Amino acid sequence: MSNPLSLRSSYTALVDALREEQASALLQAVGVVGFALLTAAAAQMNLRVYLWEVPITLQTAAVYASGLYLGWRNGLLAQALYLGLGLFLPVFVGDGYGTSYLFGAVSAGYLLSYPFAAAVIGALSRRWKAFSGSTLASMVGAALVFVCGVVWLHYAAGHGTWMESIDKGFLRFAVIDLVKVLGVGFLYSGTRYLARDNA
Repeated sequence: MSNPLSLRSSYTALVDALREEQASALLQAVGVVGFALLTAAAAQMNLRVYLWEVPITLQTAAVYASGLYLGWRNGLLAQALYLGLGLFLPVFVGDGYGTSYLFGAVSAGYLLSYPFAAAVIGALSRRWKAFSGSTLASMVGAALVFVCGVVWLHYAAGHGTWMESIDKGFLRFAVIDLVKVLGVGFLYSGTRYLARDNA
């Protein structure tokens, strides 16, 4: 029986073939485009809370999943493609798009961190494929998203103190994002278990 606290998985799974080391060029392309579109769809599932400067969305869950399922390189490419689509199409929260939105919105720091967060998660989960490992990898990626997001928010929104930025850009979302990290971790571990290689 495997140790539930172990970072590494004791088995391989068919889903691992999505990662760039094993995947064909066609499968890699489908994964990159698929996760870019998934992130765009997740952006439309959002909730704006009165007086909150940053909306609640499912985007970060798609970012975490892209790193876990696609690996560092293709996770990065999927999120870079998503940002690229946002230069021409309204795939961000609301109906904004283009360079003015990507580099001018108070939440732009979060968006710009997505490729790097996916890459970090993908790199860490190359070996950390157990539930504990994939969850920890996603937490590291989430930390990167929030650091970039809070720093950008502080200057873009003109907050008077860093505590205000940390409150409005991180503390209000901490529990929500922890749920997303755990949910994606369960999903990834579950699909790996169901698609495990018994050979």
